Amino acid sequence: MGHSSAVVWDQRAANEITKDWNGIDQVTLRSPRGASARVSLHGGQVISWRSDRGEELLFTSSKAIFKSPKAMRGGIPVCFPQFGNGGCLEQHGFAKNKIWTIDADPPPFQPSDSNGKAFVDLLLKPSEEDLKSWPHSFEFRLRVSLAANGDLNMISRIRNINGKPFSFSFAYHTYLSVSDISEVRIEGLETLDYLDNLCQRERFTEQGDAITFESEVDRVYLTSPNVIAVLDHEKKRTFVIRKDGLPDAGELFLILKCLTICNEAAMTGGC
Repeated sequence: MGHSSAVVWDQRAANEITKDWNGIDQVTLRSPRGASARVSLHGGQVISWRSDRGEELLFTSSKAIFKSPKAMRGGIPVCFPQFGNGGCLEQHGFAKNKIWTIDADPPPFQPSDSNGKAFVDLLLKPSEEDLKSWPHSFEFRLRVSLAANGDLNMISRIRNINGKPFSFSFAYHTYLSVSDISEVRIEGLETLDYLDNLCQRERFTEQGDAITFESEVDRVYLTSPNVIAVLDHEKKRTFVIRKDGLPDAGELFLILKCLTICNEAAMTGGC
């Protein structure tokens, strides 16, 4: 009489830790179907995301500097505690320049955030130097996970350590790899108001059914929906971007073949 058994995929065995040329740890996540994502502890930044066919889905500039304390231009930089130039810190804050650690004992997640996924948990705490420029104690926990079908998921949790209220802004400054920019369109931002950074943040209302590109675009869309689609007609590929818990805005930044879509949220106190 035959016996059947289920093959259980071990997500821990799907992770590989290596060092880059600067000696900084990188964690590679792999799905059972062959997709992968590589996360650097420099900035807690996803620097590669490949489909199960080996296609690189993120853009990284050929002029990118991979050495702390410089932030890497490309992949998915984490902007915190400031997005853009709207504060006293350097543009997009300091989290993208810091060396994060692997969080060996993260707080519990929902089962759906772990089951069947390869994941890594990262942790950032402020240094004494950080507290001089931004005097607020926090813990920033980031989970990067890769589902069996290759979907990439990022969950951020910021904790206020001393209970003293503070405000911050936050974004995943995601660079997606696209073909000729004239072949790209974005759906889901129709009729929304936006701030145009090329016009001193003047406020306009989106008039088109979809966004297409003929020149540089740098905008912050207000009250963006939870789902946005980026269609690349030349590559016959669609990115579906979903967000949860980021109620305020999405930023769109596009120059040449570099596409960035990120979401910004501002909160007071800890969460």
